[in-house]
Amino acid sequence: MTGARSSTFPRTPSPVAIVLVAIAAALLGAGCGGDASAPGTESRPRPSHCPASLSSCRTAEGRILYVERVDPDGDGDAHFVIADPQGISLPGITAIDVRRGLRPDPLPGIGDRISAAGPVQTGSYGQSQIHALELHVAGG
Repeated sequence: MTGARSSTFPRTPSPVAIVLVAIAAALLGAGCGGDASAPGTESRPRPSHCPASLSSCRTAEGRILYVERVDPDGDGDAHFVIADPQGISLPGITAIDVRRGLRPDPLPGIGDRISAAGPVQTGSYGQSQIHALELHVAGG
């Protein structure tokens, strides 16, 4: 019986499950109406800017819905999913890939606000995401 259960329930969440949780969190967060007591509403991050020479660059700012703290491929980058009205990855959601040298320490968490700028690239699951060249954390 245990063997059947382990084949039914994967040990790590699938990318689809992560995105569905992020969507649910974004929809729930949208109803907070800017309540100052809600996490991440205390301050906004400095805006991130695109270099003028980079035509494929986009910016995004929003509340963190998901943080990948441990990088599965081992190159030390971090990944964030944020609630973002322009929705680069999905409607209302933008994924951000942050290389090791730009990775904040400590990492911000769910509910914190970040801004990022960088070229839009295809991620490992086929999603469009910002490959951050600049990143700012609220209060940081």
